[in-house]
Amino acid sequence: MIRWPARLTLPPGDLLHDATYRRLWTSILISSFGGQVTMLALPLTAALLLHASPTQMGLLTMMETLPFVLFSLPAGVWLDRVRKLPIYILGESSLAVVVASVPFAWWMGWLTMPWMYVVAFVIGTVYTTAGTAAQIVLTQVVARERLVEAHAKNALATSGAEVAGPGLAGALIKLVGAPLALLVDAALLLLSAGILRGIRIVEIRRPRADAHFWRDLQAGVRFVRSQRLLIALAVAVGLWQMCHHAALVVQILFATRTLGLGEQAIGLSYIGMGGGTILASVYGNRISRRYGPGPCLVLGFVICGVGWLVLAVAPANSWGVAAFAAMLLCFSAGAVLIFINFLGLRQAVTPEPLLGRMTATMRWLILIPAGPGALLGGWLGEHVGLRASLVFAGSFALLVAAVAGRHPVIRNVRELPKLENVEDWVGAEADVRPGPSSVVDGGAR
Repeated sequence: MIRWPARLTLPPGDLLHDATYRRLWTSILISSFGGQVTMLALPLTAALLLHASPTQMGLLTMMETLPFVLFSLPAGVWLDRVRKLPIYILGESSLAVVVASVPFAWWMGWLTMPWMYVVAFVIGTVYTTAGTAAQIVLTQVVARERLVEAHAKNALATSGAEVAGPGLAGALIKLVGAPLALLVDAALLLLSAGILRGIRIVEIRRPRADAHFWRDLQAGVRFVRSQRLLIALAVAVGLWQMCHHAALVVQILFATRTLGLGEQAIGLSYIGMGGGTILASVYGNRISRRYGPGPCLVLGFVICGVGWLVLAVAPANSWGVAAFAAMLLCFSAGAVLIFINFLGLRQAVTPEPLLGRMTATMRWLILIPAGPGALLGGWLGEHVGLRASLVFAGSFALLVAAVAGRHPVIRNVRELPKLENVEDWVGAEADVRPGPSSVVDGGAR
């Protein structure tokens, strides 16, 4: 019998001992590998094959965030009325079809920037619904007091893909071209959906006789508005999203046109993103427990801002290439620290019948600034210079960190807050009947 070294053995009580969470984690890992291909192939297709300008890249990014602004609130009401896991599975399958449409259009000679705008809009629409459902599924699998730990482990799954994925994606794009490489993501998304189909969640939704769409939508918004913590988080993370999208629209253009990197070199540089995710995933939960979720989130803002400023002053030589990889490492590390705490905090305080509306409302709030941020980044890149977009992103992120770090509602959050009393929030349109001992077959709770 083979005996594994002690260092490879999961500690007692680790979430991965639970079969249901392990299946969810595996699906996230596989989907993340495919996501690495799309993350490189879509902007490279626009920048190199369709010769997109900075403004067009800004529009492409904005089209992916626009559905969050348009559909998040009604999607939240709808999700609170239906089972979430089937929506999550349908979303993975739908993304596979949408992503595969790019190589199909390229092969048929139909591929244009308007086609890419439509693809980005549909991807954003799927993320608005299925992405929200995926976040709620996690709360059905993992106990609330372990949500930060679960988000950190999910980030670790993503980091595995981010370490190996970009290099492989860059090589694949160089071998077959960016459009055809997207077929790999489509296949991996279908595999992820197949794995999710094996998860069993006992979630019985019983519509209330007095359910009313607009009243229930207002109940979700009213709940978020009543929570000082949720409002403070929405403002801080929303402003960070503006910085992120201002930098995002120019970073591929900066790498290709200022630093002169090719597809494979860009793919190898993105390994830095995986390194940052691993560091933050391994130590993020420890930092959060020691200093508190609020200060840990602010630290994420600082790390991201420093990374964007480092790239903004990078020379167009080998040091610039190193700065590009360092920026990706800082961004991923900072983003993990932000979101494992942001997601854990907002889920911990929200009653189950309101999770869909809370999640949709918060995603709507934080992504409202993303579209203007993308357009501003594109405008600065085209009319002032690509470095100007990075300077704006880095400087403003540090300003957000300074203000959030002094805000008592964020600074004083040293542990996950207690769950709000659901009886205080009349208007939940579905009664929830959990299983006798746990929500999930497998006993994750």
